[in-house]
Order: sequence, then structure tokens, then C-alpha cells
Amino acid sequence: MSVRALRPYGLALLAIAVALGLGLAAERVGLEDIYRPLFIIAIIATVWYGGPRPGVAAVVAGALCVDYFFTPPRYALSFERQDFANIGVFVVFALVIGGFAARRRRVERDVHGALDNLKKEVAVRTRQAGLLDLTHDSILVRDLNDVITYWNRGAEELMGWTAEQAVGKRAHELLRTVFPRPFDEIHAELLRTGRWDGELTKTTADGKQVVVASRWSLQRDPDGRPLAILDTNNDITERRRREDDIRRLNAQLERRSQELEASNKELEASNKELEAFAYSASHDLRAPLRHVAAYAELLQKTAASVLDERSRRYVSNVLESAKKMGALIDDLLAFSRIGRVETRMTLVSLGDVLREVLRDVERETAGRDIAWKVGAPLPSVHGDRSMLRLALSNLVSNAVKFTRTRPHAEIEIGCRNGPSEDVVMFVRDNGVGFDMKYANKLFGVFQRLHLPEDFEGTGIGLATVQRIIARHSGRVWAEGVVDGGATFYFSLPKP
Repeated sequence: MSVRALRPYGLALLAIAVALGLGLAAERVGLEDIYRPLFIIAIIATVWYGGPRPGVAAVVAGALCVDYFFTPPRYALSFERQDFANIGVFVVFALVIGGFAARRRRVERDVHGALDNLKKEVAVRTRQAGLLDLTHDSILVRDLNDVITYWNRGAEELMGWTAEQAVGKRAHELLRTVFPRPFDEIHAELLRTGRWDGELTKTTADGKQVVVASRWSLQRDPDGRPLAILDTNNDITERRRREDDIRRLNAQLERRSQELEASNKELEASNKELEAFAYSASHDLRAPLRHVAAYAELLQKTAASVLDERSRRYVSNVLESAKKMGALIDDLLAFSRIGRVETRMTLVSLGDVLREVLRDVERETAGRDIAWKVGAPLPSVHGDRSMLRLALSNLVSNAVKFTRTRPHAEIEIGCRNGPSEDVVMFVRDNGVGFDMKYANKLFGVFQRLHLPEDFEGTGIGLATVQRIIARHSGRVWAEGVVDGGATFYFSLPKP
């Protein structure tokens, strides 16, 4: 047996020895019957601090000491019938008192253990509550009667009530909760599944309504009986407002899209009617105009000798105007035909198309000093070849026409880097240019930025270019400086 295990028995012997000494000393001063309480106290102290087994040893040692030192004949271990009775009463009394002391000691030890466990539990719960206070989420705990038992700092920040004000109150009465469906149904679902989540409307301490995403979790005891509800809430008021705004804007956008679609249909119908009218009018005008031009030309040939100078100028003006009007009608017919003719999409080489266009303008540029600069190689695109040829021809013809006043003309044709999904082609010249504040008029029908006597034309060429490129899902734009040249761009989707 170890020294530590023997210590309680040493305590028993020490306590009996102290009681013996005090009893003998008391007897000398005339206190003869005090030894019994002293031994009982020694036994109680042994049981209290040493335990039951050392207590039994103390009882045995105390009985022997009482018989030897205090029971006649003294200083001898002689047991008579009366001695057995006295010793038996002492032993029983000592055992009873020691048993009560041992039980009290156990109870006290259990109480101390329970208090220690309670302190540890309180410390753990305090740390957990401290962690819950660190979050900005609103967290509260309520019992099954809806009474709040815990209220964290996030709940105080969101709802406005302190924990002292909220704990003990009924949660849904305090917060004036608005449920999406009857509360009894929600509560039944919580008891059945152990959790519930949804959106609730609550009222804060200052009377403001907030929308929260609420999550409930049910706590049960080891036997499965419900104990409490953990209620976590996140403020989604701003998100809900934005969602409502988005829904409202989407509804407005839908209405406007429908209105725009209806307007587009009306515009498309009007355009078709206008194109049909323009085509019909232009076609019908060609016959009488040819007659006017033919008779004016005959008059000029047959009657020139009998007409004076003024009359011959009149006839010449009529013939020239008839030719101009014929050209205008031809351009107008071509313009209206673009919107009516179905596009035939193929893979078109812009380089081949440009070479054809340059061959066509050779007659116009004969004898002129023009420096041509063509970027190579030009890409291929999906499109209607005849339409793209007409668009490129109009742009090149414009560059040739508006550089006529330059002794040395420079015309550059090429491609530049554009968005990843587009091919961007340009025609640049050093001609008379234009003022950028009038750029929006360039592509309108019959819109001209120069006087007819300076530069011929009908004002339909650039409008035709824009319509062709638009039918190919591209766009046209221009940059220019007065007397500093102009650059015309068009973009087409990459094949």
C-alpha cells in the first residue's frame, strides 16, 4: 500500500491520540465525562476528511482507548458484560454519527462537483453567447410559449430593443410579426421537421417595418421533447426593395417593348407603303420624263438654226434638267429596290469587289493625279455581293468626286481593328471634307452638304450605303474636317 493510501489511517490515529490526550487532561481538571464527545468528534473528523474505512479504524481505536484509559479497571483491557454494553453503545453511536458525517461529506462533495460543472457550463455558455454577440445576424431564443429567453447584440441593432427590454416578452407580440401564412401551420411544420425558414415582416422599436429572412431551429431534450426555438434573422429589406424595383422596371420594359414592337410594325408597314409608293412613282415618272428628254433633244437638233441664243439655252437647260431628274429617279428606284430585294448571302471577298470598283472608276479618273493606297489583304465577309459592290462603289465615287479640286488627290482604302466580332472597312480622302456638326445629315435621303453647282449628285448615294450595311447587320459612320478630307467607315460581322 502506498504512503498516500496510508495517510487517512494516520489521520485516524492522530485524531484518536488528540482526543485521548484532551480527555486525560480534562479528567485531571475534574471534567471526567468529556472524553466521550472528544472521541466522537475525532471519529467524525476522521470520517469527514479520511473516509469510511479510516473512520472504522478510528472507532476501533477509540473503543480500545476508552476501555483501557477510562473504564475500570483502568489501564487494563478487561471486558465484562457491562463493559461490552458501554463499548457497544459507544461504537454504535460513533458509527451512526460517522455514517451521517460520511453521507454529508459525500453530499457536499457532490454539491461541489455539481457547482464546478455548473461553473464550467456557465463559462461555456458565456463564451458561446459572446460569440453570438459578435455576429451581425439577429439571433434570439424563445421557449414554446414564444417567450424570449436570449437576445443577442445583432437583434438589438436590428430591432432596437436591448436584451433587458426584450427578454421575458412574447416575441411575436413585441415585434408585431407578419407571417406569410397562418402561424399554427408554421408551428406545426416546425414541430414536425425541426426547422422552418421563410420571409417575415417585423416592426422595430422606432416603428419601422423590416423584411427578414428568418430561420427557426427546434431544440429537443434527450427524450425528444421540444425545449426551445433558435430564431435567426437576416435583414433583407434593401434587397427586397431592389427586387421590387427590378420587377417594376421589368414590367415597364415589357410594356415599352410591346409598344416599341407595335411601333416597329407600324413603321415597317409605313416604310413598305412608302417604298412601294416611291417605286411606283419613280417607275411611272420615267416614261413621261423620257419623252420630255427625247423631245428636248430633237428640238435642240432640228431647231437650233432658227432659235436665238436665249432659246437654245432654255432648251439646253430643259435637256440637262431632264437628265438630272432621270438620274435622280434611277437612284431613287435603286434605293427603294434595296429594301424590297431579298439578300443572297455568300462569302464575299472585299478585295475582289474593290478591284472591280476601281476598274469602273478608271474612266472618271482619267488624266487626274490620284495616289491610291489600298491596304492588303482585305478580308472576306458574308453578304450580298451586288449590294456590297454598290455600297463600296458609292463610297469610292464620293472620294473621287470630292477630291476633284485637289491638284494631287490621295485616296486610301483599307481595314482597321474593330470589335472582335466586326470587320471595319474605311475609305479616306484628302478632299473638301465636311463640318462634323452636320454629320447626322450625311446619310439622309436627298441630304447634301455642298452646292449642286460645285459637286454633282442626287443626295441618295450615302443613304443607299447606309441601307445596304444595315441589311447586313452593320453600321456606317463618318469623320471629316472642312477642307481637310473625310473618312467613311462601315462595319460588317465577321464570317
